[in-house]
Amino acid sequence: MQKLSPFEVSEICNELGEAYPKSIEQVYGGDIHSSWQIEFSNKKLFLKRNNRNKKFLEFEKYCLQNLKKYIDQKNIVIPEVIAYKNIKNIEILLIEWIDMQNFDQKKLGRGLGEMHLNSAESNPKKFGYPVEGFIGLTNQKKGWEDNWIDCFLNLRIMPQILMLESKILGKETINKIKEKIKSVLLSHEPINTLVHGDLWSGNVGIQKNGKGVIFDPASWWADNEVDIAMTKLFGGFRKEFYEEYYKIFPIRIGFEKRIIIYNFYHILNHANMFGGGYLNQVKDYVKAILNM
Repeated sequence: MQKLSPFEVSEICNELGEAYPKSIEQVYGGDIHSSWQIEFSNKKLFLKRNNRNKKFLEFEKYCLQNLKKYIDQKNIVIPEVIAYKNIKNIEILLIEWIDMQNFDQKKLGRGLGEMHLNSAESNPKKFGYPVEGFIGLTNQKKGWEDNWIDCFLNLRIMPQILMLESKILGKETINKIKEKIKSVLLSHEPINTLVHGDLWSGNVGIQKNGKGVIFDPASWWADNEVDIAMTKLFGGFRKEFYEEYYKIFPIRIGFEKRIIIYNFYHILNHANMFGGGYLNQVKDYVKAILNM
């Protein structure tokens, strides 16, 4: 079991102006970082620690603070960033602790829709993101494109495809995939929103008061459907979640095809991170896309 060093605990206490914590308990469940619940006399915090060579938690901090600008706190909560420190090249991120329970997902769906709507109404001019980021362990490119199709292909799909070994996808197949994605998305009018970017059931919850909670983002400015597509990749989102979301953004023609295209990004990423059966899933997605 990993432990926080006395030096790290001391630095955290100095940062917060707190005495030594009442308790420090490791929290399990994440694959990338080590996590703890750290309790002081007057507050409880969630602590994440990254000892890899990439600034994962700095990116997470940026995304959390960015998303928080657009939420309606009546329906959804994004953990507040309390502090970020880099201690001898080890990242420490402290965010508010949120108690969660099993509850209906009405406010989660409505809150996500409101976040997308509020960000769209801020009138973003371009698609992309201003900082280098990560999706899981994989780099997520920064940059901007005026056109949604160019953004999705140049900043998301092609970097993932280029990471795969050439024996999986040949040049001719790659060109066909690009052309098919272009042709399908050409008839679609994207709604440019700030998306969570990694919206599977492990990155959401319900607060005890019924409000939705979202965390562990990999944000960018993208078509709002990117988030909804990913909710369908691994399951875990209930009927009321979609009903409430669709009251704000009704389903549009062709969404079933775009679900496959948008989730292709995540399948490619999983293939690059884990290999195995995800490589076969890449082939299945390629077939599905080329047969559209």
